Amino acid sequence: MIGDRLRTLRKERGLSLRSLADQTGLSATLLSQIERGVTDPSLKSLRMLAGVFGQSVATLFENSDLPPVTISRPGARSRITSPAGHVQYERIAASNGSFEVLRGVLQPGDTSSDDAWAHESLECVYVITGTLTVFVGTEQHRLAAGEAVTFDARQPHRYANDSTTDLAELLMTVSPPMP
Repeated sequence: MIGDRLRTLRKERGLSLRSLADQTGLSATLLSQIERGVTDPSLKSLRMLAGVFGQSVATLFENSDLPPVTISRPGARSRITSPAGHVQYERIAASNGSFEVLRGVLQPGDTSSDDAWAHESLECVYVITGTLTVFVGTEQHRLAAGEAVTFDARQPHRYANDSTTDLAELLMTVSPPMP
């Protein structure tokens, strides 16, 4: 879906892959692979593309032909990678511009990013398995499976799996979707 949307936006603006590559700093080869669905873009790449098109990242996932009911199945979902590339999120719900639902897995000892970052959203994170340490502003919260935290994402934040053996699986709702 992201590849089709990217191709549509690029063609609407009369851009070649090479000219889009020049504007984003991404390679034309990578852009072609994204458009063809061969590879999933990182969140950093999505932000660069959204910036060129004057859109939010969420609009890159919009599909005006969405039926009133959509089914999300494993293996058919789009993926995005966290800013530092530590976490790959699976988009559970088709973006409607109001919210997005993401599933992420943090490996033992891994973090969502090296540094905390902020954006204009409200986030709710639910821990499915394992434990998750959530850093929000100057506070630190340790959540176990079945627990959730909701916070104003304008505060710098990041997630960590402090376990040396267990995965931490989480479900995140972001409203509105992050730019």
